[in-house]
Amino acid sequence: MNKHLLYIYVGIIVLFSSCISVKDLVYLQKKENSEKENPITMVESKPYRLQTHDVLSITIKAPDPKLVAIFNPTADGAAADQSESALYFNGFTIDDHGNIRIPVLGEMNVIGFTLDEVRVNIEKKLLADYFKDNASIFVTVKLAGFRYTINGEVGSTGTKTLFQEKVNIMEAIANAGDITITGDRKSVTIIRQTPNGTEMKDIDLTNVKVMNSPYYFLQPNDYIYVKPLKQKTWGTGTTGIQSLATIITLLSLFTTTYLLLKTL
Repeated sequence: MNKHLLYIYVGIIVLFSSCISVKDLVYLQKKENSEKENPITMVESKPYRLQTHDVLSITIKAPDPKLVAIFNPTADGAAADQSESALYFNGFTIDDHGNIRIPVLGEMNVIGFTLDEVRVNIEKKLLADYFKDNASIFVTVKLAGFRYTINGEVGSTGTKTLFQEKVNIMEAIANAGDITITGDRKSVTIIRQTPNGTEMKDIDLTNVKVMNSPYYFLQPNDYIYVKPLKQKTWGTGTTGIQSLATIITLLSLFTTTYLLLKTL
């Protein structure tokens, strides 16, 4: 009888230890004593500074399109195809020396500059060399898509591109099909390349205070890795029903083996 109770006790321990808690699955929870602390205020992300191999989309407009047609990638100065492949081939790639080549304007160093600083520099060069000071020209400088790479326990891994200026970690994960039930939401790793080297940071997406983190908003070319929970390696199941089915299967196997050996 004592052995039976021991088996039941061990089964219950395995059942509950192998299940994934709701607290491990819900995003942005208010942890203990969160109401007594300062309210959550999102950290303003720093302007992104351009790096080598970034691709820029640069458009120069004027009341008379013919005046600026020569500066634009398309022959007639019209809006180019905005697909990812078209932006890659028609955009301006920053080379290993930090330069881009713009028609007529020639090479321009942009490494370490923000998009707004590049725009201002192009406008100044155009007004100084090709147009009058009162010319109505309009320059737009954007990244040719916000690219990031995500790997691990998500619905869809790989390099993703979003056509928006700001992307936070929640949007990036949603775009990748969300974290699977066996993914560790409490320790999501972000690897970021900076002018000073590589940064690596683990963030807890189940804690609402993650919005205070400077890593909440991504930067282009960030790498996101979602590690698996221990329950996945145990193989006992991720829910109570799956764990119970595993235990029943094991007990049935042991019982069958015992009976077969007993009859020999």
